[in-house]
Amino acid sequence: MAEQNAPVTTPGTTELWVERTGTRRYTGRSTRGAEVLIGSADVPGVFTPGELLKIALAACTGLSSDLPLSRRLGDNFDATIRVSGDADRENEVYPQLDEVLEIDLSELDEAARERLLVTVQRAVDRVCTVGRTLKAGSKVTLNFSVEA
Repeated sequence: MAEQNAPVTTPGTTELWVERTGTRRYTGRSTRGAEVLIGSADVPGVFTPGELLKIALAACTGLSSDLPLSRRLGDNFDATIRVSGDADRENEVYPQLDEVLEIDLSELDEAARERLLVTVQRAVDRVCTVGRTLKAGSKVTLNFSVEA
């Protein structure tokens, strides 16, 4: 049997793990008390792992763009980041993920809009760890902890 609470982390980081809660159902957890329901696409009320990957990318873009946007628009601006991309089921990869940042910049003139969008793009390119990891690729390892 695999250890249930055996995330691999460095000291001082948030530990993350998933626990099986039913057939094709898992709950993702963190030591900060967060939970997310995960399962296959035919299970209601859960995210698939691929959906979580896309949400992580969109959330990272949002958080990375938040400071430059709030500096220019104030703290109460609305933003939505939509992300899409179909899976290549033959190879089990997402060959492309497309994001759209929806934001109202109608209060700004064209030059100010363009400057802000360049600043936001630079911020996302510089500090969005999820996007940078996806673009660069990442080594992934799997180890086992079993009771014999």
